[in-house]
Amino acid sequence: MLYRVTPSDSATFVGVSLALLAIALTAALIPSWRAARVDPTIALRD
Repeated sequence: MLYRVTPSDSATFVGVSLALLAIALTAALIPSWRAARVDPTIALRD
């Protein structure tokens, strides 16, 4: 329950949506960035 937040408070909904988007992008980009640094031939040999 959030105090002083009305059901039509667009600033809160936009802020929470942007925060969740940033978290999701970070969660997806970190592993993909690490995977892109690995040499494919070494990864396929192991």
